[in-house]
Amino acid sequence: MARLDRVITSGIFSLDGGDFEVDNNVWIIGDDREAIVIDAAHDHKAILEGLGGRTLKAIVSTHGHNDHINAAADLADETGAPIYLHPDDAMLWDTVYPDRRVDDSLADGQIIEIGGAELTVIHTPGHSPGGCCLHLPADGLLFSGDTLFNGGPGATGRSFSSYEVILDSIEHKLFTLPEHTKVHTGHGDSTVIGTESANLAEWRAKKD
Repeated sequence: MARLDRVITSGIFSLDGGDFEVDNNVWIIGDDREAIVIDAAHDHKAILEGLGGRTLKAIVSTHGHNDHINAAADLADETGAPIYLHPDDAMLWDTVYPDRRVDDSLADGQIIEIGGAELTVIHTPGHSPGGCCLHLPADGLLFSGDTLFNGGPGATGRSFSSYEVILDSIEHKLFTLPEHTKVHTGHGDSTVIGTESANLAEWRAKKD
């Protein structure tokens, strides 16, 4: 099994003129020599400490909201690791980093290899147009960013988001995974695909 570590960082999520205090899950996956970081949030020094001297091979951003990328540039500068983001979230990235581009794009079905593990990128728009999840089938894990939480879909109702689109992404791309798949989220507690899929009809009956 891959080595998995979590660092919780705190800071401000800003969108549409509002500022919100949030705690973010930063997931570090790999082995004892190298790793990738999923969502470099708020505090690059805390993330470096979580890496514990391992080589950082990539910084993978599940989406472009500022609270998931606002430590990415500093972390990249410290480590030389490339930053990955789906191109459909370029406008969100540009809000935080108007003078810096990402190093490479994420694409649906892309395979990211790290420490002998293979993660598959799943494009799951809805929370944002370029939202992505990372699936590690060998370990039965999904890193869902802000697409799926313990208790429901990620927030919509803000710029560039859609409740119907996120439900379609969840139903057709995430709930097709094995029911036992453990879901590690961008905020809060983890959950399981089977637990969340039982609530889909209830979510469909609601409006954003």
